[in-house]
Amino acid sequence: MAEAVKNSIFISILLRFGKAFYRWWQHSLLCRFGQLWGMWYSTSRTRRIWRAFLEVADYSRHSLYARLMAFFRRMLRSVGIALQASCCYRLLMRLKALWLKLGQGSAVCGLIYALSPRQWLLFAFGMYLPLEYIIRDVLSIGILSSLWEELFILIAAAMVVWNLMLDKDDNRRETPLDMFIILFMAVGLLLASIVCPVKYIAIAGYRAQVEYMVWFFLIIRLLRDDKDFRVLYASLFAALVFLTFHGIWQFVIGVEIPDAWVTDSEVGVRTRVYSLTGSPNILGSLLVLLAPLSAGLIYYCRRPAAKAAAFGFTCLIFGCLLFTFSRGAWVGMIVTVTVFALYLDKRLLALMGSAMAAVLLAVPSITSRITFLFTEEYRAASALGGRAMRWATGRQLLAESDPLLGFGLGRFGGAVAMQNQVLDVTETFRYFYMDNYYLKTLVEMGWLGLGFFLLMMVMLVIWGMRAIDRSDVGLGSGDALLRGIGNYRVLAVSLWSGLCGVLVHCYFENIFEEPYMMAYFWGVAAMLLYLGFFRRGGCINNKKEQQL
Repeated sequence: MAEAVKNSIFISILLRFGKAFYRWWQHSLLCRFGQLWGMWYSTSRTRRIWRAFLEVADYSRHSLYARLMAFFRRMLRSVGIALQASCCYRLLMRLKALWLKLGQGSAVCGLIYALSPRQWLLFAFGMYLPLEYIIRDVLSIGILSSLWEELFILIAAAMVVWNLMLDKDDNRRETPLDMFIILFMAVGLLLASIVCPVKYIAIAGYRAQVEYMVWFFLIIRLLRDDKDFRVLYASLFAALVFLTFHGIWQFVIGVEIPDAWVTDSEVGVRTRVYSLTGSPNILGSLLVLLAPLSAGLIYYCRRPAAKAAAFGFTCLIFGCLLFTFSRGAWVGMIVTVTVFALYLDKRLLALMGSAMAAVLLAVPSITSRITFLFTEEYRAASALGGRAMRWATGRQLLAESDPLLGFGLGRFGGAVAMQNQVLDVTETFRYFYMDNYYLKTLVEMGWLGLGFFLLMMVMLVIWGMRAIDRSDVGLGSGDALLRGIGNYRVLAVSLWSGLCGVLVHCYFENIFEEPYMMAYFWGVAAMLLYLGFFRRGGCINNKKEQQL
């Protein structure tokens, strides 16, 4: 099968295209300029400052928070020692041995045994969106549809506690980002307690704002070794494959969409794909987050056929993203590709520019979708019911309430407010989604809440860059396609660039209103920090940290 793929016409064309592009790049003026720039930068003061920034020591391991967590782990370990001496534990181990013995020779049981319970849980997290679709839209069991996400979190938390009780190693998992997430959660709880005209709405708004951030703490503790990481990476990739092909299939059949998703002036936009998400904008954001996982394999994999297959699938992802016709997602993807290219292969900037020009020239529907932004008709529509009107209404509402503390969590601009419309609709006030997660946070939590939210995200970006530096195992040399083979730095860059793209897209949409988007976002962030700070066998590029 692998030989057939390798010898196929499609793979052959991709390989020839890659070789031709590489020869052109080697003799281009841009390549020579890059080489000269690299020679200057390697000995510059700018590089020394940048290295000092990246090599800042992780002092979180010596903080009071780290000591409290270490005490908690020791306490759980004591409980685990007592548990292992109990009759219940011995009975449980005998049942496990019996289960393994009964399953010997069974293909189904062999598949189940291939992964540990922890790894199956990580796989389930990677399939979060398909699971949600099956539970809520296919099965539609009332109480299960409402509570399955909380049950999922509780199961993951129970798995973390179980592992800590039985693990003989210390297994520290405190990161420099933890305290900023906890600080934002604390500020949100304070605001929900102070500004709460309707208590149950404030509680629901707070839950929607912070609940799925818990996945950061859970995933980074569930990732114990490289196999765990590969299982989670593979499950996310599998979800990405399904969403991509499902979206392309929707475009081929011209799936029916609401009239509000396009305007009469947008020529040729016959449909917008949304796959399982129900929203082209959310599908676009999910592709922005996960597309670098496929692009990273182009550089990480060793075999040319695997690189070519990853390149071909990455092209399909970009095609699916175009079919969403989500302009905000397009902007987010441009940021993602730019960040990815600056870290790994600057030739991608020229490739992206050429591809964008070709698409604008060859696909009138995309061109009209973009040029519509600069028309008087768009400005009028935006002022009447679009983003301009929504953002202006949000700013006015904030000014009329307390700008420091906000209008109240769950009261305006998001899903909780749309589901709990307790205020009267008037000529000057009505409920709607803000279409800007930062502005929605500002209106509900005031400048205090937005300030801590932005601080948390800035720290994620900063420590993400430092995690990339620490994840470099120094393998490979020469061209970027060879230098990244087997290097976890490539995967770290892939994860970080997707996070950056989503943060930009949040300026245009309420991306984190979808639970699976926030869960995926913080799960990817946990994977990134795991590579940089906890992966065994990785390279710690920090002399100060080694001395601590």
